[in-house]
Amino acid sequence: MSHEFKPLEIGDKGVFRRYLTDDPPQCSELTFTNLFIWQHYYHPVWLEQDDCLLIILHPEKSTPFGMQPVGKGDKNKALDSLCSELRNITDEVKLCRVGEEFINRQLDPDQYFYQYDRNNSDYVYMSRDLIELSGRRYHSKKNHLNAFIKKYRFEYLELDKELAGHFMDMQEEWCKIRDCRQTPDLLFEDYAVKTALTYFDALDYKGAALSIESRIEAFSLGEQLSSDTAVIHIEKANPDIPGLYSAINQLFAQNAWSHLEYINREQDLGIEGLRKAKESYYPHHLVNKYTVFPR
Repeated sequence: MSHEFKPLEIGDKGVFRRYLTDDPPQCSELTFTNLFIWQHYYHPVWLEQDDCLLIILHPEKSTPFGMQPVGKGDKNKALDSLCSELRNITDEVKLCRVGEEFINRQLDPDQYFYQYDRNNSDYVYMSRDLIELSGRRYHSKKNHLNAFIKKYRFEYLELDKELAGHFMDMQEEWCKIRDCRQTPDLLFEDYAVKTALTYFDALDYKGAALSIESRIEAFSLGEQLSSDTAVIHIEKANPDIPGLYSAINQLFAQNAWSHLEYINREQDLGIEGLRKAKESYYPHHLVNKYTVFPR
């Protein structure tokens, strides 16, 4: 690893914010909050070079890979630098989760080739669809939500520093139910949630919860991704309460993101049940992502 690349720290937020404001992403991974809260799993390192931000992730038990360069500088040059750095640390040089826009604008087909990564492509919905749930295709969703509203007395709460501890309690309970300690993916997600809540004051995201009988039973965390899109990073609900996931989805969209046109609800990771659930909300479009390799 070149000494120039450095591990991600909370103090780096300003640098990332500047680059991501100048060059707003479409892909859900490209936010400071997302990279920071998942650092236990991805171990991100970064470097500023020629007015571009270069990011390399070192996922647990997997091959390191680059992210698409961000910024107003020469991205072709940045891409070459990133691949050169990757050659020093891995035999398989690649960039992952690369957006279609980057592929179309930046990639020289004589130097790079790419493969479609359906499992990591993001689902993007019209905010008003998730809020209103109107029309025949959302009929069952609306019924599900109405049944929850009729059956339970609940309170919608916006996350603040005081509530963060209660969110943490619910995460602990959720992890007991799902036995996170025995499932590596859930354990890393547990780290991500706890990191997000621990650094709530310092990170730029919003959170909301549903409380039933003074007990938090669902929560969601998201942030603004670009001028017209929010991204939902985390959504948790007590699986024993019917309609709870529908409720936190709809109420968070309505209360936090109604001023934005789109809501990105991230990828399905190729998990069949998750794909079915995400498709059942009828996405407006996918943010197609690709894996890029040098020739």
